[in-house]
Amino acid sequence: QVHLVESGGGLVQAGDSLRLSCAASGRTFNRYSMGWFRQAPGKEREFVAAISRSGGITYYADSVKGRFTISRDNAKNTVYLQMNSLSPEDTAVYYCAATTRPLSGSYYYTGFYDYWGQGTQVTASS
Repeated sequence: QVHLVESGGGLVQAGDSLRLSCAASGRTFNRYSMGWFRQAPGKEREFVAAISRSGGITYYADSVKGRFTISRDNAKNTVYLQMNSLSPEDTAVYYCAATTRPLSGSYYYTGFYDYWGQGTQVTASS
């Protein structure tokens, strides 16, 4: 089992950048595929990005491709989400998620992941 804690959210202006972090407990972080999701008020939770156990494979939602970058540091048990050129449409609670499954075609489903953090609020104002 793994415990996930997100940090780095906040209130920014449109066009600004933020970096989210997700710290994982335990000694087997490199066994987990990781994902970032977000949920805006009144909307379903949606996929943002995913990264393989080694960090060699990444996937992105079309809405963030070219602006967001997911990365991980297995020595620090942490996964990151660098968010550039933020817009009001990016405003949401951002969640990190983990699974022991290798990344597959189902990486964008919430049900693919077994563990979730508590979320961190990101607000981009116009």
